Amino acid sequence: MTTRKAVVECEIHQEIGWIHLNRPERLNAVVPQLVEELYGSLDKLEREGVRAAILAGRGNAFCAGHDLRHEEKPANEAELRFNLQKIQDITRKIQRVPFPVIAAVHGYALGAGCEFALGCDLIIAAQDAEFGFPEVSVGLSVTGGISHMLPIAIGLVRAKELLFSGERFGASQALQLGLINKVVDHKVLAEEADKWAKRLAELPQVALAKAKFALNRGAQCDLEAAFELEIEHALATVQTIESKQAAEWFRKKGSV
Repeated sequence: MTTRKAVVECEIHQEIGWIHLNRPERLNAVVPQLVEELYGSLDKLEREGVRAAILAGRGNAFCAGHDLRHEEKPANEAELRFNLQKIQDITRKIQRVPFPVIAAVHGYALGAGCEFALGCDLIIAAQDAEFGFPEVSVGLSVTGGISHMLPIAIGLVRAKELLFSGERFGASQALQLGLINKVVDHKVLAEEADKWAKRLAELPQVALAKAKFALNRGAQCDLEAAFELEIEHALATVQTIESKQAAEWFRKKGSV
C-alpha cells in the first residue's frame, strides 16, 4: 500500500499550533488532498487544546490558488459539489475553533489562497505578499465565504472592483483596504506571527473565544440578536476562573 506524502504540516510548540501548506513545488496550489489535510490539522489543534494557531506556506508563496494543472477531475456534479463544500468547510472550521488563527502571508495569496488567508482571524503579510481574486477572469467563482466576508470588510463597491477586475494587489494596498492587520519584512514574518500568537495565548481563553464567536456572528445578524448573544457571553464569562483572577488583579493594583 502506497502512503501519500503529506502536503500540510502541523506542529505544536508551547500551546501554539503551526500549520504549513507544503506543496512548494506548486506554490502550495490547492488540490483536494491539501484541503482534506488542512481541515484535519485544524481539527487536531482543536482537540489538542492549543491557545492560538498560525497558518503559513512553505517555499516562495502562501498559496497560489487552485491547481489548474491537477489531473483529478470530479466524475459528476455531486462529486464537484462535495469538493466545493470541503473548501467552504475550511472557513467554517477556522470560524468555529475557539482559538484565534493568524495567517502569515508571503508571496502569492491568490484565489483559494486569498480566501484561506481572509478566512483567518488576523493577517500579517510580508512586503512581498500579493493578493488577488482571479476566479472571474478564468470563468470560475469565489468560494470560502468571500462573497459574504469581503463586502463586510471593504464595502460592496470595492469588493465588486476586486472580484470583477481580478487585479492583484500588494500588501500595502491590502493594509489600506483594511483586509490585513500588519505588513512586515519577509525575514521577520514568522517571528512576528509567533509574537502575536503568544500574546493572544496569554489572554483569558474563554473570553477570547467568546469575543471571536461574537464578532463573527455579529457580522451575520441584526443588532437585537447581537444584544442577546452579548448577554449570553457576559453570563458565561463572568463566572470563569480567569475572569475572577483578572478582577482580583485589578483590585490589588488599585488603579485603572
